[in-house]
Amino acid sequence: MHENITLETGDFDLEERQALRRVAGLSTELQDISEVEYRQLRLERVVLVGVWTTGTAEDAENSLLELKLLAETAGSQVLDGLIQRRQKPDPATYIGSGKALELRDVVESHGADTVICDGELTPGQLRQLEETVKVKVIDRTALILDIFAQHAKSREGKAQVELAQLQYLLPRLRGWGGNLSRQVGGRAAGGVGIGGRGPGETKIELDRRRIRERMAKLRRQISGMSTARDTMRYQRQRREVPAVAIAGYTNAGKSSLLNRVTGAGVLVEDALFATLDPTVRRARTPEGRLFTIADTVGFVRHLPHQLVEAFRSTLEEVADADLILHVVDGSHADPEGQLAAVREVLADIDGAKDIPEIVVINKADAADPEVLDRLQRRERHSIVVSARTGKGIPELIALIERELPRLDLEVHLLVPYERGDLISRAHKEGEVLSVGHVEDGTILHARVLPSLFQELERVGKPVERVF
Repeated sequence: MHENITLETGDFDLEERQALRRVAGLSTELQDISEVEYRQLRLERVVLVGVWTTGTAEDAENSLLELKLLAETAGSQVLDGLIQRRQKPDPATYIGSGKALELRDVVESHGADTVICDGELTPGQLRQLEETVKVKVIDRTALILDIFAQHAKSREGKAQVELAQLQYLLPRLRGWGGNLSRQVGGRAAGGVGIGGRGPGETKIELDRRRIRERMAKLRRQISGMSTARDTMRYQRQRREVPAVAIAGYTNAGKSSLLNRVTGAGVLVEDALFATLDPTVRRARTPEGRLFTIADTVGFVRHLPHQLVEAFRSTLEEVADADLILHVVDGSHADPEGQLAAVREVLADIDGAKDIPEIVVINKADAADPEVLDRLQRRERHSIVVSARTGKGIPELIALIERELPRLDLEVHLLVPYERGDLISRAHKEGEVLSVGHVEDGTILHARVLPSLFQELERVGKPVERVF
């Protein structure tokens, strides 16, 4: 006897994502990376390195552990990790010349092909560190952009990621040999004619110009694609349907929470930045009130500013919400750090800091009870749930209902039977207290939004005049 298994949309998405993975050991790049003009990321066997400038040793280790998770999400095998204690990163090699030589020995002993630095490196730091360790060096920003490029699925998501990648690449372009300039041809004297106009546009200048043109085109495309979301958002606002936005650290369980509350069936994966495309679904409170709930892109410490700018249209879902569910992983080693990192990004979104917030402490089934108690004492307006088991979800929905904008306009009217559509809207958009049926129509007692209140007032009759 076969069990009936229902596959959700997210299951198919996950199967498709896992069908294409990097194969370790296969690469067409040159051994000497310094002579490659256009270099794609090689994330196969990597060594991690971080600079500890502030905070405790535990903070530095947590940051490197997160970098390890990012690298593994991108398809890498992490071989080793080093932390250098410094007052500030070395302006030449990020970790200092002595540590760079030590890093080279570690890379050679492990047979690594890439070094990943836990920070954003300048073009000069990248080049000098590569010249020392003799393998490809990338920074945290490039790694996050690579993960976004792998996971982007929608046209808008792909365009946003490409824009962020080009913004990152532009100041880091470099050429080699004859590609750096073009030769002067013909008569070079007198300043006129062929050869009198200088060497012309170099190869790298041509590349920069093409990148700027592509970035301008992508910005126009993203602006056009966001129009559809703006239209849907306007329709929801016009109907005055309250909006709830789920925000939080990456892999905190935002998509799982959305699935549990609405049955959306979106992709869920135990990986960083598994979901990039915003998903908006309808849900109802226990009393039948309609609201929308939106899943947004996850945040991370030191989220690249290129991504914040490129995903600004996506993050507007948070700014336009009536309530923010700030999801935090209760089983994480540093949940307070996650909360602080997300609030740092939210502070950059216009209007987001003034929106009411509920801190949803997720993964209660895997978390330490003492940590949960500590978080609840620290965050007064919080609730503990488990999106996997369903624990605390009914209480969360009841809390959402209490926090949503109130329906202050109360009606007690006789509505003609031919306007049954208004009764239906009262059930969908408002809070129906009682319904009675008489010969002339339906007696409706409800709390509704201003737009519906005006229509009911226009077609209905006060109950006192009916009898």
